[in-house]
Amino acid sequence: MKPQISIITLAVGNLEKSVRFYRDGLGWKTRGIVGADYEYGAAAFFDLQPGLALALWPRESLAHEVGVELQSPAMTELMLSQCVSEKAQVDEVLEQAAQAGGQVLKPAHDTLVGGYAGIFKDPDGHLWEIAWNPDPAPAATEPSPTPGPLPV
Repeated sequence: MKPQISIITLAVGNLEKSVRFYRDGLGWKTRGIVGADYEYGAAAFFDLQPGLALALWPRESLAHEVGVELQSPAMTELMLSQCVSEKAQVDEVLEQAAQAGGQVLKPAHDTLVGGYAGIFKDPDGHLWEIAWNPDPAPAATEPSPTPGPLPV
């Protein structure tokens, strides 16, 4: 089976505040909060591209669903990256995130490989890299071959 990610779920401390950040601050489209009629059911979904959505789910609800004890968030465990098509868009997105309540941790700068990138964290501490690459990698036109058995 070919690996495919369909939903990226971010645990959040305040669902309403997080929805405002992504919807109102960054301009992402959502139907808003759904499932609020059910205990531990409230969540919000944002369509990112065909077949991929971002879900926001309260930390308590995620811990309950998984059956683990609620733990403190740790921002250094994951960073999401958004590649933009123009260099100037890196600065635009970072400014938009800052105005919406995010915190720019690393201002836009030239990267070692000729690109341009910056990093912000959202109100819940999730890290986002906004990057531009002058020579993006070509899209895969064929699936990677399935590897054979490993030698023993």
